[in-house]
Amino acid sequence: MNIDDYQQAAQQLEQMFRSAEELYLQQRTPYVNPSLIPIADDLFKSPTKSYREALLGCGLAKLLNPAINIRHPYMNHGDDAFNGRTMDEKVINPFLRTRHIPASKGPYLATFRRSVKFVAETAQGLRDKKGYQAFLSYLEAFEKATGTEEVKNLLLYLLYRFVQLREEHNIQLMRVNRLSLDQIDSVIGILLQTRSGGYIPVLLTVAMLETLNHRFNLEWTIDWQDINVSDRAANVAGDITVRQNEQAILVLEVTERPLESQRVRDAFETKMSIHQISDYLFIVTVSSIDESVQKEVVKYFRQNYDINILELRTWIRHLLSITGAAGRQMFVDKFIELIDRNNIASVIKTTWNAAIKQMLEQ
Repeated sequence: MNIDDYQQAAQQLEQMFRSAEELYLQQRTPYVNPSLIPIADDLFKSPTKSYREALLGCGLAKLLNPAINIRHPYMNHGDDAFNGRTMDEKVINPFLRTRHIPASKGPYLATFRRSVKFVAETAQGLRDKKGYQAFLSYLEAFEKATGTEEVKNLLLYLLYRFVQLREEHNIQLMRVNRLSLDQIDSVIGILLQTRSGGYIPVLLTVAMLETLNHRFNLEWTIDWQDINVSDRAANVAGDITVRQNEQAILVLEVTERPLESQRVRDAFETKMSIHQISDYLFIVTVSSIDESVQKEVVKYFRQNYDINILELRTWIRHLLSITGAAGRQMFVDKFIELIDRNNIASVIKTTWNAAIKQMLEQ
């Protein structure tokens, strides 16, 4: 019994991994039975990468075909077996490597050779017995899962731990010497497909403002804060404040979520009126703006408050069109500088690398 469609397997894995990345950026841990957490700890502390990699292949096989016996990773194990090596070589290993996650050369070429089954007796020929026991314990959880959703939850938590593992390793960013306006726009479009909890839109906005500042010698001071720090707690008027001669001339709020009229009212009542900000800019990642939001904007304009709403990708494209080639390179360099810091999640760094690679292949 084998997996019929490895492309489908790869797509399923990609979709679930994106969910795991989003949860990590949102600082939300997917639920799993608490008894599995120390088991996963042992599994990811193990120096044997093959255990984690083979387990991921088993979980994916179980999701795609519940009738598979995931303890039988060689076809000669019987009618209920699956081809673990093919699953690894076509799906799991390439997936881990392209996402900069530490991976083995192949668990079925190194640790699990000679048609071994995933049973307790196999531990006799293995050096890292503690890691293998963790592997078997998590494998048993996959076996006992009673439905598709339970298997998915186990896989999601496993992928979440892979994301955490990647955070412990330094990601080298791809650098490019020259990008056209269309190429930058394409890269931004790819970046914004990742739900980053607001990080990517904020970093793109800061990079654009810094580019304008340096390209045209505006003598701005651009202050911005960590996306997880609330404006009220930090006593600031928004995500980004642009100052000139110590005077705030523009405040920006950046959001991935659809903008609602209540949020505009909140911005006025808790930020603009308190901090005496008359020019406020919402940077959004969606192109459509609800009519009720527009009505709020008009209402405050009549009270001498300018609230403007701009779609991020279009805003950046228009601004970069007047900066020239030097300014566009400055923007790319500034964004790389912003994401190449230690406190920036590897999810964002690998998203940049993937976006550049995808753009160059177009």
